[in-house]
Formats: sequence, structure tokens, C-alpha cells
Amino acid sequence: MTQTLEKEHSPARVLVASGLLGVAVVLAALNLRPAVTSVGSVLEEVRNSLHASSTWAGALTTVPGLCFAAAGGTAPWVARRIGLPAAVSVALALLTGGLIVRVLDGPFVVVGGTLVATAGIALANVLIPVVVKDAFLARIGLMSGLYTGALQTGGAVGSAATPPIDVALGGWRPGLASWAVLAGVALMVWLLAARTRPAPVVEVDPSDSGRRSLLGNRLAWTVTLFFGLQSCMAYIVMGWLPAVFIDAGVSRGDAGLLLGLISLLGLPVSLFLVPIAARARTQSWWVVGLGVFGLVGTVGVMVAPGQAPLVWSICIGIGMSVFSLAIMTITLRARTGEDTGRLSGMAQGIGYLLAALGPFLFGLLHQLTGGWTVPFVLLLAASAGQMIFGWLAGRPRFV
Repeated sequence: MTQTLEKEHSPARVLVASGLLGVAVVLAALNLRPAVTSVGSVLEEVRNSLHASSTWAGALTTVPGLCFAAAGGTAPWVARRIGLPAAVSVALALLTGGLIVRVLDGPFVVVGGTLVATAGIALANVLIPVVVKDAFLARIGLMSGLYTGALQTGGAVGSAATPPIDVALGGWRPGLASWAVLAGVALMVWLLAARTRPAPVVEVDPSDSGRRSLLGNRLAWTVTLFFGLQSCMAYIVMGWLPAVFIDAGVSRGDAGLLLGLISLLGLPVSLFLVPIAARARTQSWWVVGLGVFGLVGTVGVMVAPGQAPLVWSICIGIGMSVFSLAIMTITLRARTGEDTGRLSGMAQGIGYLLAALGPFLFGLLHQLTGGWTVPFVLLLAASAGQMIFGWLAGRPRFV
């Protein structure tokens, strides 16, 4: 009983900001997309090798979205139970182990290993913004930019580099397993960097305790809908835009390059715009400004997809870079690291569920109508909603 009381009343601890911790955050972020995008780039080879069905392939590609959604309530609970540094360590260990396990055997092992790896990613998705809030409050714009830039870089590299690695190493198993090396490095650097110190004592209103739910908080729902709608738009674009371009006469190779360009355009925005936006009193105008580009590109693809696909892709890529501001908004709209964890869990848990529904509804509308106009109305609605809720979420308030 005494030990339990001592544990409950022991002082809270926060991470110590350092250059090594910043490197650990960037390395962790680099690992939060390749586990997903690397599979997509060799999916047909994996399926043929395992003699698996299209249904199995659909299940494999659905697992990440479901894990991301399920992490919403789990990650803050894990961090409270074992502490933030240990929770991030567990996330990176799950990711590393899952990447190794999924190449060891047949179809069910691939799905199981992917489930473990994406569970680690899902935890880290929620927890790393808390690290940025706790340890880098004075440099929150810079670290948010580096974090989201690394996320986008990791996703693009995972997709582009896996096929040549596959060829160089002699198959999809060593090709996919090679990403465990990067994850293992991130885990080791994190273990070295995650030093803590006692948190400063602050007065807390008992009625506003750290365990309160944000489900009744209007601003929390605003941030959640902003994150969810921008994720929904991004998932639709990544899943369906190449097919739209190909249907309009663009070659398959060029359609793939255009999608890669869209992904890469988020990097300079993350590195240069986010630190500037973080210092502004409100981020609303930045959200709307980027959203206008996305709206123009979406309308362009809807009306004349084959006329200027490069222009439309650039506009959509700039618009989709609002993801960086969505992540930063989560950290800016919370006063404490604990509030950031709960807001991050809610926004990403519900947000990724919306994101998973987007491509399904887009495809269903295309199948029902036989064309692209009605599905693009859905995409335009998501784009407009993202701008509205992003404007509201960007105003200087706290959950």
C-alpha cells in the first residue's frame, strides 16, 4: 500500500530537450510511414509469392488505418501507466519487431506482423506530438516542421526505395525487412536521448483534472474534424488520383510521378512555413491559404484532368501540406503535455477513421455513377470542410 501511494504521489517528470532528443524525434518520424508505403510498392509481388487473394491484399492495406484509429484512446493511457519515454520506446520496439516478424512466414504472419508494426506506429503518431510539446515548447514551430517533414520524407522514400532494395537484396522479404534496421536505429537513439527531469510544480484546478475527457469539448472536436477532413482528402488523393489521371489519358508512369510530386511538396512547406506559422498569433490564414491551392487543384482535376495535370498536382500537393499545420495545431491548442496527449489521441483516433472511410466512399460513388464528377463533389466537400474547421482550429484558444 505504501509503495502504491509513493508511486501516485511521485513528482511528474518531463523530457529534457537536447540536440540528441531532436535527432531521436526526427528518426522516429522517418519510421512512421515506410512500414505502410513500402508494402504498397511491392504488394503484387508479395501477393503472387504467397498465392494470396485480393481480399487478403485489401485486409493488409486496411490494417494501418484501423490501428491508427484504435490508438486514440490507447496511447494516452499507456503513457500515463508507464511514462512518456517508456511508451515511445514500446512503440518503436513494436514497430521494429513487427517489421521483422511480417517477413518470416505466410499470409497470416504478414498480416500479423503488419498489425504489430502499425500498432507501434499508431502509438508513436499520438505520442511524438506530446514529446514536441513537453520538451521543445520554445521551438515548437521548428520541431513540428522537422517532425512532419520527416514523416512525409519517410513515406515517399519507403515507396520509392523499396523496389530497388527488393531487387538488390533478392526478394520482397529482405526488401521489406530492411526497414527494421532504420527502426532499430531510431529505438537505440531514443533510448540514449530520453533523459527526464522533475516537472515544474503548477497550480491545477481540481475540476480540470488531467483525466477529464475531451469528448464534450467543442474546440477538441473542431481540431479533430480539421485533422480528419484533411486526412480524408489526402487518403482519397493518394488512393484514387492516379486512376483519375490514367482515365484521362495520362500514362501510368507519369501518373505515379505526379503522385510522388504531390507527396514531396509537403516537405518544403513543413520545413519553412510551419515555424513561421507557429510564431503567428493565429494559424487560420495559413490554413485557408494552403486550402485554396488544394481547392483550385481539385476543381482543375474535376473539370479538365488531362489538360494540365502537372499544374493541378502542384496545387493539390501544396494544399495537402496543410497536414503539417494540422499536427502543429494539436500541440498549440493544448496547454500541457497531458492535454496534448489526449487531444492528439482524439484527433488522430477519430480523424484516421474518417480518413479510412474517404477512399471507400469515393470508390463507391465512382462505381454507382460510372464517372468521376460525383466522387469529386465528395472531395470538394472534404476540402471545403477542412478549410472551415482549420480556420476555427487555428484561432488562439485552448482545450
